[in-house]
Amino acid sequence: MENAFLSETIVFTKESVLTDYRVARISRECSLLVRKEVFAGRAKFGIYGDGKELCQLALARAMKPGDFISGYYRDQTIVAAVGDLTWTQYFAQLYGHPDIAFDPHTGGRAMINHHATRWLDENGEWVDQTKLYNSVAGVSSTAGQMPRSIGLAYSSKLYRNLPELEAISEKFTNNGNEVCFSTIGDASTSEGMFLECVNAAGVLQIPLVMSVWDDGYGISVPSEYQTTKSSISKALAGYQRNEDGAGVEIFTVKAWDYVGLMEVYQKAATLARDLHIPSLIHVEEVTQQQGHSASGSHERYKSAQRLQFELDYDCNLRFRQWILSEGIATEEELNEIDLEAVKEAKRSQKVAWNAYMASIKPEREDLLSLLYQTAAETVNGAEVKKIAEELRKAINPIHHENVVAARKALRALRHENSPAKEGLKAWLSKADVLNDERFNSNQFSNSKYSPLKVQAVEAQYEMDSPLVDGREILNKNFDNWFKTDPRVFILGEDVGKIGDVNQTLAGLQEKYGELRITDTGIREMTIVGQGIGAAMRGLRPIIEIQYLDYIFYPFATLSDDLACLQYRTVGGQKAPLIVRTRGHRLEGIWHSGSPMSVLLGGLRGIHLCVPRNMTQAAGMYNTLLSSDDPAIVIECLNGYRLKERLPANLFDTKVPLGVPEVIREGRDITIVTYGSMCRIVMEAARQLENMDISVEVIDVQTLMPFDISHKIVESIKKTNRVIFADEDMPGGASAYMMQQVLDEQNAYRYLDSKPICLAAVPHRPAYSSDGDYFSKPNAENVVDAAYALMTEFNPSKFPPIYT
Repeated sequence: MENAFLSETIVFTKESVLTDYRVARISRECSLLVRKEVFAGRAKFGIYGDGKELCQLALARAMKPGDFISGYYRDQTIVAAVGDLTWTQYFAQLYGHPDIAFDPHTGGRAMINHHATRWLDENGEWVDQTKLYNSVAGVSSTAGQMPRSIGLAYSSKLYRNLPELEAISEKFTNNGNEVCFSTIGDASTSEGMFLECVNAAGVLQIPLVMSVWDDGYGISVPSEYQTTKSSISKALAGYQRNEDGAGVEIFTVKAWDYVGLMEVYQKAATLARDLHIPSLIHVEEVTQQQGHSASGSHERYKSAQRLQFELDYDCNLRFRQWILSEGIATEEELNEIDLEAVKEAKRSQKVAWNAYMASIKPEREDLLSLLYQTAAETVNGAEVKKIAEELRKAINPIHHENVVAARKALRALRHENSPAKEGLKAWLSKADVLNDERFNSNQFSNSKYSPLKVQAVEAQYEMDSPLVDGREILNKNFDNWFKTDPRVFILGEDVGKIGDVNQTLAGLQEKYGELRITDTGIREMTIVGQGIGAAMRGLRPIIEIQYLDYIFYPFATLSDDLACLQYRTVGGQKAPLIVRTRGHRLEGIWHSGSPMSVLLGGLRGIHLCVPRNMTQAAGMYNTLLSSDDPAIVIECLNGYRLKERLPANLFDTKVPLGVPEVIREGRDITIVTYGSMCRIVMEAARQLENMDISVEVIDVQTLMPFDISHKIVESIKKTNRVIFADEDMPGGASAYMMQQVLDEQNAYRYLDSKPICLAAVPHRPAYSSDGDYFSKPNAENVVDAAYALMTEFNPSKFPPIYT
């Protein structure tokens, strides 16, 4: 074949080879410019993909529309090669341009090389993923991209093997043929996330191709300190599929071997696409021409021999030599491409920088005009003029420098009034709105499917509504969801065969099959990852963390990936995953968890539901499965066998998020609580009633969102006293509730006594019923706290009890 090179399995034409060479060269030149821009002070941080151009091109050429890349923060060549990234967008992200028209991946919210294909239109509706090369929103935490890759690949298995999904699969699959490609640096393969994913992929047999870029170092630490046998492929040899059983196909290939890379990636992609066999591709002898990042120099820790190796085995140089040796192109042709690459990189950088500066200039010019006008009209004009001059002379000023100048000027004018000052106030007010949208928006869904827009439907009861175990209510409700919505599935430890440890799923696996109610190994990280990836592909997974205490295992994935997904893509991606777990009171150190402060501090972006009983839990699941935000539902561990009346409209009930419920009215003290503490507080309220103390009990129902209509402050206006009670440690959720009510709702204005936080002791609870009693708040604690407030108010009527 003329102008073609024939390998074992692939035909390389002159056109295809030179197209790849062109992409590799432009990518390299852009990497070099990134470093220069950081050192010039126009960007804050740079990390780049130099040395990985060929392996990334091979991966890109193995991708097809509908595939996914769950990538590493050096994968610029992949995303550019498949057309999901322009080099102008690449530099816009470097500068942090907060406009999705220029950085559609993250709107300037993530540092360079964090890619995210926009899956949602302006109304929050899914676009057709099958026509896209899908980049999943990048994360910086090493190995953080791995868990969701399990779910992205697992979804292909579900779409291929569940006929009932056909009706809803049009935008998400072509018969499960989609492959997920994940990438990771060699040093990060030491992370538990990676190792758990390799095992899960081998067990599940899913179309996942894992690429390890092995450059011999983890920043400055060489591989002999990182990886057993200094080789991840050798270390994982036991996972190799063979006659002993299914597993993972393992390939090794050199980063500078263009032909070998292309062949290996085509083989791995075919195994994954056709047979759903996972693969690990260990790409060896990767180089880093500029070191790890713009924050340091690799000359400090690499030997002279290694530095020379970086030059000699530069994949782009080797690619060029191969092209010449095979006679595919001439030196002159390649030189021309090299010059074009330099020009294109500079052009893209310049366009991106000018657009970024142009986006800031109008607000700056308006502010400068106002500052000079103010300086001419006010007594403190000299100080204001100085502020204006500093802003005018600033090199490359960005948004916050404009705001700083406006605030300084208004402080200088705090004793004056003038029309110009009013203009400054108006400018700052407008800037606050714009910058809030630029940097703080889209933490949750803004679509019509937001759970905050779901209409509440209260439980209705008939005269003969039966009393049943709480677990039966959940069982009936889940049964209805599996029957009516094929997208819904649940997976976790012990959920299938035995119907979960509390029997809320009893009999459902037999009814709906193992792919709808799926037992997993003890691997919380990848259970969460399976759920995130599946939710990204249009399914509605419920994943179970058996006990709340074990949410720490996948916490990094929940926090770094799921919680900030919509925020870091400016509403471009979503994963409406429901995490189901159980917590609060039961037995001992590891099965009585209520670490709400950890969840509240680390999982902003995930709704946190804390139902007091199973009817409430069912209503929350109904709300969440009708909406498009992620959430955690913490069921009460000791509530599954408590009796509840079965609502006649169970399947229609919906508990609104962020709306507390007054479960007992009173006049003297408001007690704000949730979950299992509701029963404790209600028992205390009955005892206090016998002491002529009337308690109003409020169940917040959800901690995030928290009382969006400010219902609690209305109760405090009536009672003028408040206790915040929960099972977290001191300073945790009780303090959070106090802050929300006193600070956000300004309830301090209506208090006649100091607000009280009633929490657990500052350690994990001891075992046994005595441990529960003495470690967590009990009814007597609540009674004593409430009584003490009334003693302070009226000691003659409520004399001290213990002193």
